[in-house]
Amino acid sequence: MTVVDAVLVESLRARAQRVRRSVLQMASGRGQGYVGQGLAIADVLTALYCHELQIDPSDPASPERDRFLLSTGHYSIALFAVLAEVGVLDPAELATYGEDGSRLEMSSMATTPGVELTGGSLGHGLGVAAGLALGAALTGRSYRVMNLLSDGELQEGSTWEAAMFAGDRRLGSLTALVDVNRTQADGELVLEVEPVTAKFEAFGWWAVDVDGNDMDALLRGLEAARAVDDRPKALVCRTRLGFGVPLVMERERAHFIRIGEDEWETARLQLEELS
Repeated sequence: MTVVDAVLVESLRARAQRVRRSVLQMASGRGQGYVGQGLAIADVLTALYCHELQIDPSDPASPERDRFLLSTGHYSIALFAVLAEVGVLDPAELATYGEDGSRLEMSSMATTPGVELTGGSLGHGLGVAAGLALGAALTGRSYRVMNLLSDGELQEGSTWEAAMFAGDRRLGSLTALVDVNRTQADGELVLEVEPVTAKFEAFGWWAVDVDGNDMDALLRGLEAARAVDDRPKALVCRTRLGFGVPLVMERERAHFIRIGEDEWETARLQLEELS
């Protein structure tokens, strides 16, 4: 891979840090939420929305836009934060996260501006993404389709049916970003899914393993994937739940957490040490 511009990397790292600050602020308003996932996936979403995806913030529903599908709908806290970072959402609206009547649900809804998929039922995102990519191929459209899914979803048969279909049809406009954090609702991953990269390759995909909390590595992986157009691509992103905030990272069960009133300031201070 070619050298990634150092100024770009630092700029995106700073934006990812702002996304993490927003995640903490949104969750602290509720006292609970999917904080660990939001902190972990901030780098991936920042790399996509602030650099890779072709999306016009003033017209997020343009038919020519790249499509991003959040299969893991409970990661929405980070998606909303990054949509505010790029101007699709008003940052002031983030304060309504999880409130009754808010457009910012704790699991993503396609009725929210900038959101392509209602992602509450895991294991469906890759199938929808493959369908969109096939549609692009059949109609001669140039948009790309990117789907964020999780290692937990790799335990579901529908995910591998979609992977088999995409590989067979050689859907070059499709990229899967597989978040491997080895954590589920009750703690550690309950069913082994490794070797993830080799499995996607066996289904006819181009695949690469990257550190999902390293902006330089993410940009290099996305750049390499962009050069492949004869088959679907998978970036297997290794992330750490709660990245940047040890208070969250060290919790035994961090899938959905409640943080005491006396702990939020500690979490914020720990995050600033990452800067």
